[in-house]
Amino acid sequence: MPPYSASTEVIDGIEIVRLIDSARGMRVSVATPVGNLAYEFAVEGENMLWFPFSGPGELGAAPKLCGIPFLAPWANRIDGEAYWVNDKKYILNPGLGNLRRDSNQLPIHGLLLFSPLWKLIAAEADTESATATSRLDFWRHPELMAQFPFAHEITMSHRLAAGVLEVSLSITSLAAEPMPVAIGFHPYFQLHGTHRDDWKAHIAARQHLSLDEFLIPTGERKPLELEDPHPLTAKPLDDVFTDLIREPDGFAHFWVEGAMERLTVSYGPDYHVAVIYAPQGRDFICFEPMAAVTDAFNLAHRGIYDGLRHIPPGGQWRESFRITPGRAGAKNLSTP
Repeated sequence: MPPYSASTEVIDGIEIVRLIDSARGMRVSVATPVGNLAYEFAVEGENMLWFPFSGPGELGAAPKLCGIPFLAPWANRIDGEAYWVNDKKYILNPGLGNLRRDSNQLPIHGLLLFSPLWKLIAAEADTESATATSRLDFWRHPELMAQFPFAHEITMSHRLAAGVLEVSLSITSLAAEPMPVAIGFHPYFQLHGTHRDDWKAHIAARQHLSLDEFLIPTGERKPLELEDPHPLTAKPLDDVFTDLIREPDGFAHFWVEGAMERLTVSYGPDYHVAVIYAPQGRDFICFEPMAAVTDAFNLAHRGIYDGLRHIPPGGQWRESFRITPGRAGAKNLSTP
């Protein structure tokens, strides 16, 4: 029997893609019509992703942030009802019903969270990996284009290989002017066999951004002063970090460790920003790969942020991040 397999099935009316590595006892499950959300990365039966549902049916009926959500066309918050791109002001339309709000009523996490618009285009396996690839044609949907009028296509792949789950993204611009890239992912991770208060995290960054009361960057950057590794009991985290520390492979390797397990999340070179969310009393930690800081469109327009990337007309942006389970105390910077 080949070690890798990829298959589809329907559970409670939800199309699921399963990626299996039988040699390592690993399984990845992706709910294509619920935001193309990976909700399971099981290792010997233990899910490394925080998923507070009994299955994909419950997720589809009342979705909430868990697993590996994708945030686009902006991640995190916008500081009002409008944003600036290419020296033009774009007004958001709440009447379309596709805006999410944070506790301060700021628009948050874009337009595609739990979107049913993803289409599976391939689920395949060979002797070295199992991969699921899906696509969302943003430009086809007027309710999306009305909020973010930059025509584009998004392709996302989940690839299981050599004990690593790699999530790859490509964005192809079909717009007639430069398209800003401020997307991100918000993965929720958990460890087993130890209490959350015993976890410690390595933050592979040199700079810590100051945030205002709405969690928007002020423009001030400070050297990272947290202990390395950072005990989660020392300070709850909902913080933004930049100037990531790159290893020779070009990736920045963050990790969380408990008594038995270490989970490493490796950011590719075009994820320039890390948000880390580890609230008090919750049994998860989020290492969030981001292409730009919170409110990047507006901060770039004001001259506060110079890191916003743009895709030229007809161009493409591509990047990935990797999730590697391992044992506590062991380096696990595997490259599939």
